[in-house]
Amino acid sequence: MTALSEWIQETLGIGAATQARLLNSLLAIALLWALRRLALSLIRRRVDDVKTRYHWRKALTYVAVMIGLLVIGRIWFEGVRSLTTFLGLVSAGIAIALKDLLVNLAGWGFLLWRRPFVVGDRIQIGVTQGDVIDLRVFQFTLLEIGNWVHADQSTGRVVHVPNGIVFSQPLANYSKGFEYIWNELPVLVTFESNWAVAKELLLDVAKRHAAHLSENARDRLREVSQRFMIFYSSLTPTVYTSVVDSGVLLTIRYLCQPRNRRGSAQAMWEDILQAFASHDDIDFAYPTQRFFDNRIEGKATPIGP
Repeated sequence: MTALSEWIQETLGIGAATQARLLNSLLAIALLWALRRLALSLIRRRVDDVKTRYHWRKALTYVAVMIGLLVIGRIWFEGVRSLTTFLGLVSAGIAIALKDLLVNLAGWGFLLWRRPFVVGDRIQIGVTQGDVIDLRVFQFTLLEIGNWVHADQSTGRVVHVPNGIVFSQPLANYSKGFEYIWNELPVLVTFESNWAVAKELLLDVAKRHAAHLSENARDRLREVSQRFMIFYSSLTPTVYTSVVDSGVLLTIRYLCQPRNRRGSAQAMWEDILQAFASHDDIDFAYPTQRFFDNRIEGKATPIGP
């Protein structure tokens, strides 16, 4: 053993004291690893629940890492036994072993300081949308909306989100700031329909249901513009015209409150159905196939052979 130590010292330049510390550190790591494996083996034999096993595994990992840092720290810093050194080693062990928890704790501090949302707000973070129903030290809770349910309505699921995600994922707040969202309602009519009359009917429906929100939104926009660079040239409902494969597309664009998106669309659609029913020259379009003949269509001069 002495010969090996002398060879390592001559070849690698590692002194006898350093070699002893390295050997003791490796022995400590091996012992802790073996004890952790033994404890996990006993738990697997006695515990059948998967969640309980998971929590035990995480707890044993944290404990092993913290003890390992303390033991190895004492090996390498035998001459320093002050309280400051001890606390420094403990802090380092906690920082490594509980990294995720510390990130979530920092996220909680960020949420309290910057307040990007509060309980009651409707938000989307990453791909998850919902109403904030709880905010705690390590996580916040959403009542999920969307997913397989259309028009931003609740799915009934409760989603727990770690606070640390606010540092890595985009966050959208439906409720904070402007407090209104733009919704669009596409209405497709056939090429043969009197699309100009249909557009007037749609604009009348949109104004009847959403025009009253424009003044409230204008007042709110003046307040929000002092904090954010939000600007709209017009807040009144409008109808845009475009042409697609199956007909003329008339798109209603209007303001609504985030939680009233589906209700407002339903009320408009009912009025639209009643309005179009009284006009024989307006028909809804849908994907179809047709054969076109200039003479049958009534064109004055046939085009082509």
